[in-house]
Amino acid sequence: MSENVKPVLHTCTRCVLDTKDVPYLTFNSEGVCSCCQRYDYWYAHTPRGVEAEKLLARTVEQIKKEGAGKTYDCIVGLSGGVDSTYVAYQAKKHGLRPLAVHFDNGWNSELSVKNIENIISRLGFDLYTYVINWEEFRDLQLSYLKASVIDIEAITDHAIFGSLFRLAAKHKTKWILSGNNLSTEGILPYHWIWNKSDSTNIKDIHRQFGSVKLKTFPFTNFTSKWFHKKILKIRTFEILDLMPYIKKDVKALIQKELGWRDYGGKHYESIWTRFYQGYILPTKFGIDKRKAHVSSLICSGQMTREEALLELQKPMYDPEQYQIDKTFVLKKFGLSTAEFDALMTAPVRSHKDFRHQGMALYHRIPFLKPLKPLGDMVKGMRAKQK
Repeated sequence: MSENVKPVLHTCTRCVLDTKDVPYLTFNSEGVCSCCQRYDYWYAHTPRGVEAEKLLARTVEQIKKEGAGKTYDCIVGLSGGVDSTYVAYQAKKHGLRPLAVHFDNGWNSELSVKNIENIISRLGFDLYTYVINWEEFRDLQLSYLKASVIDIEAITDHAIFGSLFRLAAKHKTKWILSGNNLSTEGILPYHWIWNKSDSTNIKDIHRQFGSVKLKTFPFTNFTSKWFHKKILKIRTFEILDLMPYIKKDVKALIQKELGWRDYGGKHYESIWTRFYQGYILPTKFGIDKRKAHVSSLICSGQMTREEALLELQKPMYDPEQYQIDKTFVLKKFGLSTAEFDALMTAPVRSHKDFRHQGMALYHRIPFLKPLKPLGDMVKGMRAKQK
């Protein structure tokens, strides 16, 4: 092919992703992309209707039974965003006794703090706030910026995962209620992220670019995961996948019942996440993460393709808010504008350029049949009913 000939751009006829966003996209005869097809597979293998209601009821009863006599019968991670807030609301509605855990990595917005206060006050839950060592975490985030890898959020997700399982073990609870869900998160191109539990990758990136010894960071690895899941029998329950989850309706409900206020973007309860998704991803990596978010809503029937395209025409970042956030981020990191701009223009590198545990099969071969969203728990419970 001539260097002057540009490759043909293919766009999905259902969602808004195209081959510029996701180079490995394939399409069926109707022009529906492989990300949507994978969503359909997940949807078909997730319990619906009466089956979902029965599974939810059985799981809730099991959580209560296994938590009898304990201070808490489950753990709920609480960021103050829509998903985690609704999980907390559902836990209260179903009579569960969770310990709400908030992970404070130093980037909370004032609004997120207020939302969490309202949620805890109105639901009457105990709150444990895990405050990360800022000097260590700052050094980790700077290491990822210097490494020029895409998934800077992996270290937050890794630490959340590790701290939740540690707290579950400490309180002898068997269940962690998760806000992960198919309805609003079912589409996310695999090359936009990295394996969140890959401690080997985190350590090698930090080894090459960090300067602060990581003494307290809550690492997790294969051994600790095996111990927590197989020996202590701690399970993660994606409760939102077993009920209708219409985002606009949920927002209205938690605003009314819990005094929740909207952040204006998915996961924008964090100043860092807002800056990462609104500026770093599009500027350095050419990624508009809103396209995955609205594509998920299209596939779950909550938004039309036309509505999604109109949403994407809106500015990704309010110019005034961007300036405020950039000033805050650079000051918090101790970077000059020139130093930060140099990081933004440095060549992009792959996580695979560093030592890693090896991606799951889903990441290595994107279009093999994925695991069912509710994993072994659903499969096991169905088997018991036969």
